[in-house]
Order: sequence, then structure tokens, then C-alpha cells
Amino acid sequence: MRFTTPTLLASLLSPSVLAAAVAGCAKCNETAHGFASLNGGTKGGLDGKVVTVTRYKDLVTFAAANEPLIIRIQGILKADPKGFEVPVTSDKTIIGVGSDSGINGGGFGIKKQRNVIIRNLRVSGTYNPKDYPGKGDDFDGIQIDNSTNIWIDYVHFSQMADGLIDLRADTDYVTVSRSIISQHNKAFGIGWTQNVISKVTINDCFFNSTNVRGPSADNLKMGHLYNNYYRNITGYGIYSRGASSLLVENTYFEDAHDPIVAGPNGTIKSNWLKFKNCTGETHLNVKPESVFKATDYYAYSLRDPYDIPIDIPYFGGPQTTIGI
Repeated sequence: MRFTTPTLLASLLSPSVLAAAVAGCAKCNETAHGFASLNGGTKGGLDGKVVTVTRYKDLVTFAAANEPLIIRIQGILKADPKGFEVPVTSDKTIIGVGSDSGINGGGFGIKKQRNVIIRNLRVSGTYNPKDYPGKGDDFDGIQIDNSTNIWIDYVHFSQMADGLIDLRADTDYVTVSRSIISQHNKAFGIGWTQNVISKVTINDCFFNSTNVRGPSADNLKMGHLYNNYYRNITGYGIYSRGASSLLVENTYFEDAHDPIVAGPNGTIKSNWLKFKNCTGETHLNVKPESVFKATDYYAYSLRDPYDIPIDIPYFGGPQTTIGI
């Protein structure tokens, strides 16, 4: 569906959406850093209209539109049907209004798209307590296939039926930043491909009370992880598997089992990692000479690891000053 005239747009919107269509949107003009800043950059719907949705069906309509849009979600919207992953098309910013907006009972799906921003949201509510492994339902927080230039920022993912974040099938130029990934079995998976092309930045994130996949990175050409905090990790934390190459910097692990490990063909280079009450295996450097230098691709700032346990949980996840 393509909105080409004001008359057509008005015919499709509820009065509540129309009233907010010209509203402001604090910090909605921000663009991505890390790998998502390359390949033309990730700006989302920066040049499009700003619309606000308070109903789930309006979110589904706008997310599928064939034009750039900044879509403000106001409040927690209930997914219908349960587990539905809202299809998001190219050139979209989907952003929560303040610190208590998002989706309960569903997530997002991005298939063969580019230039999408998902920010300042809460995504949860499909967890089945009788299916802790998440084998019964494929209900992800966000599932991305064959897409490029994706930025996930200030999002709190928790308690879904399958994975919280799944980057699949050659998805490339992705940054996941300042997010909380919590209370879940399979936290963050990358791969589902034999091709070694994907490039992902993960920074300033809080992995809290997860079991595995922090991330599980399979055949990831370049994975840059920095300023992240891992607490209460029961299975394993960071896993370089397949032919993945991971650069892990300034990261704090607390009460984590197998905090950072590599498979037979995975590589890791680490810089200033801190460990508190950790168990199992720790692979700090595995063929580090073959790992890329992130500074060859973009600029970034590293935190003092001693500040990470305090700062990352406080500054991560949805913020009151964004999207208002």
C-alpha cells in the first residue's frame, strides 16, 4: 500500500492517528553508528512523515507502507494474533514514545528489506512456561532475513517463545545498541547461512538472566562487541561458531558460565574483559591475528569496564526522553 495523497492517507487513518500525524518526535532524527552506519548508512524513515499509533492494527498498516515513515508507538500494544511478527518494510523508523511503549505478545519481522530502525520499545509476552526451550512456537522478538542496514537501539526484549533477536540468512550491516536482553533461554542468534558476509556491531547492551546465545554467532564475518554487561548467564555467553570472527572489547561478565568461547573454526580477539564469579571456559584469544580491526571501519568510544555494571543497566532500554 502506498500513501500518495493527503486524501488517501486521511481515509485510512483513525482520528487519533490523524491528530498526531504532525506531532514532534524527540531524538527521532538520530542515525546509526557501528556497522549500520556503513553501506549508505541507516536513517530509517528520517525523510518521511511522522505518525503516531495507539492501536495495533494501525501499526501493522503503517509498518507495511511503501514510503519512508517515522512511526511512534504510544503505549503497550497487544499483538493480535499472539506471536504475530509485524512485517516492516524499508525506510522505516519504529520508535516508542517515552519509556513504556512497545508490543506485548508479538514482535517484528523484516524480510528482504533495508534501512530500518527499531528504537525505544518494550517487546515481550509470548513465553510459554511449559516450553522453556522455545521449541513449540517460532515467536521471536525480532526476526530478520536477507536484510541490510538495520539499527536496533534502546529496546528491552524479554520472555518470548523462541528467540529474542534472530539475525538470519545473510542479514548484513546491523547495529544493536543500548538494549536490554533479559529473562530468556535463547537470547540472540546470528547465522542460519553458509555464507560468511554479515557484519554486526553489538554495544552498550545488558544481557541479564539469559541461558544461551549472547550472541551465538555462526559464520559472522565481523562481529564487534564492546561495552556490554553480562549478568547471570547460565548456559553460555558469547559463542564464536562456524567461521565467525569476533572482536570483543571492554566487557564485564558477572555470574556467567562459559562467558566467552570459540568453536573449532571460530576466532576471537579480546581487549580488557572483566570477570566476577564466572565458571566454565573462557577463550580470550583464539587466532587473534586473523581478527579484523574495527577502527578500519568506524570510530567508537570504549567505557571503563569498572563503570559498566552501573551504567549499562541504567542507560539501556527505553528512555523517557526519546520519541516524545
